[in-house]
Amino acid sequence: MSVSSQAVAPVPFVDDDALQAMVRRTPLPPLLAALALATGDLSLLRADLRPDPAQITLVHGGLSSEQRAEGRRVAVEALARLRDHGEKLVPATDTPAVRQAVEFMAGEAVSDDCLSLLLEELAVTGDDLRAPDWRPDAIDPERTLHVTVVGAGMSGLIAGHRLEQAGVPYVILEKNDDVGGTWFENQYPGCRVDVPNHLYSYSFVQRHDWPQHFSTQEVLLDYFRSCAEDLGVRRHIRFGTEVLHAAFDDDTRRWRVLVRTPGGGQETIETDVLVSAVGQLNRPNIPEFPGRERFAGPRFHSAEWDHEVDLAGKRVAVIGTGASGIQLIPEVAKQADELLVFQRTPNWFMPSPEYHADVPETAQWLLRNVPHYAQWYRFWLFWRLAEGALPAARVDPDWPADGRSVGPLNDALRGMLTGYLEGQFADAPELREQVVPQYPPLAKRMLLDNGTWASALKRDNVRLVSDSIREITRHGVTTADGHEHRVDAIVYATGFRASRFLTPMRVTGRGGVDLHANWEGRPRAYLGMTVPGFPNLFCLYGPNTNLVANGSIIFFSECEVRYMLGCIRLLLERRARALDCRRDVYDAYNQLVDEGNARMAWGASSVNSWYKNADGHITQNWPFTLLEFWQRTRSPNPMDFEFL
Repeated sequence: MSVSSQAVAPVPFVDDDALQAMVRRTPLPPLLAALALATGDLSLLRADLRPDPAQITLVHGGLSSEQRAEGRRVAVEALARLRDHGEKLVPATDTPAVRQAVEFMAGEAVSDDCLSLLLEELAVTGDDLRAPDWRPDAIDPERTLHVTVVGAGMSGLIAGHRLEQAGVPYVILEKNDDVGGTWFENQYPGCRVDVPNHLYSYSFVQRHDWPQHFSTQEVLLDYFRSCAEDLGVRRHIRFGTEVLHAAFDDDTRRWRVLVRTPGGGQETIETDVLVSAVGQLNRPNIPEFPGRERFAGPRFHSAEWDHEVDLAGKRVAVIGTGASGIQLIPEVAKQADELLVFQRTPNWFMPSPEYHADVPETAQWLLRNVPHYAQWYRFWLFWRLAEGALPAARVDPDWPADGRSVGPLNDALRGMLTGYLEGQFADAPELREQVVPQYPPLAKRMLLDNGTWASALKRDNVRLVSDSIREITRHGVTTADGHEHRVDAIVYATGFRASRFLTPMRVTGRGGVDLHANWEGRPRAYLGMTVPGFPNLFCLYGPNTNLVANGSIIFFSECEVRYMLGCIRLLLERRARALDCRRDVYDAYNQLVDEGNARMAWGASSVNSWYKNADGHITQNWPFTLLEFWQRTRSPNPMDFEFL
């Protein structure tokens, strides 16, 4: 079937052998979808070349070698037509054609809601479908409503951009001297993202020339700096400004925000709406080991890397083997004379051969030259990660509760991941016993690995220590067996105080109630954003909005900011000063989330993780699908609020 439409320029000339090389390592489903719409030939979306929905997380979507060979042949022919003739481009607004391409890639039918979500995330039309379509002066021309955003990281920049689009006056308060949040602060060697970068980016600022599949900290920071500048957000940011106390004024129904200014003085800012964009991973956690302050050598947290300290030729201790630890340990091992790695709990690793790999030039060529291929490639990543490993994290109530797995899918995943680790450490049996976890996969954060972890631990100058730490001494680390491990420097790769949301700033709401006292150590919020008694306060990346097994947190932040803008619109439409989440709505929602988390591996397992608060309650994670969060946050329900 052929669909006529607008003309598109031919792709640059390359010979047939080069076209063959282009498609050899490229995932075929997104390429065939893009070519079908670029050539106008929807017959390329063949049923026999559809991915298998049950194997969608695999690189080629479960296509057999024979299917891949046929798909490459079809793709090369279509590319040659584009090269030679410049075929007809199906309009991205042709919803039936786009649906056909989406369902081809998904391998199954999709709902109308799901299609709408995907069209937003694809941005295949070039339009920003999540942009606000209203302005305050068109709703209430007599009123000026001001917003203060705390934090200029990933979420804060989204908030600023959307407020800019809507014409809502705002300021962003940032304690650091630059944008980027976690990507500004975490400058340890080896730091990089663990979500593919073509997905870990804004839907409204897609970059097609990422140099690697999983970019380094420097590349990501440059991306966020560029976004802040190009979107006009940077001029609204007050750098070196830290919030000390935010208090809701019951009389004026506004927030009074006390800040420490760059010069060390204090200033109070009044605002109608307060948005916390400080996230979950912004305050380093250093365990209270006895004697911690006695150590005589340099010591620092991975998020506060001391670049003045030269680790070359030194005996170094790295405490922690979580997400940051497994990235920095291989790099420190190249410098240190001896490296002691102190591990509390081993990790499950997802094999990821492309983790440090450059995006091949052949893939870059396709992204540059095939119309809309970049968007369809982004969709391919999104769809594969939208559910991701979520089904494998769900608890089967009939599964034996042995603490090692929570269901048949989880057990199968455990078998695959165990096989990977055993293969990586086949030549190091003494290490193999220490690195294979005894808890269910997905009960803790899953880490990515391309073989670097095993290679680092097997180096002659590296030793893995699994005994618990008893104390820190003047000269090193003493473990439970009484042995003192003497070192010259200590690096704490011990994560963040994730469940202490909004700390260290103090936040008081109606009647002077303190937010942290109100939470009593168990942070919670309706949709992760609003808390009864704290009107016009919105948290981005707040309680129970962390993603464990599926998707990119940027998607969640975009959904949250749209919801926040919708609430501002409600204030204007209702001529209200403030809106306050209803307690019954808040309680019912959090009961739903708690029950959902209890049915997931991270809720059922007793293993330690940053997903939990001090009492073991899951304060971080979202246990449902991306689609459900998108549906719940698409627009606010006025019935959920009391208007003041």
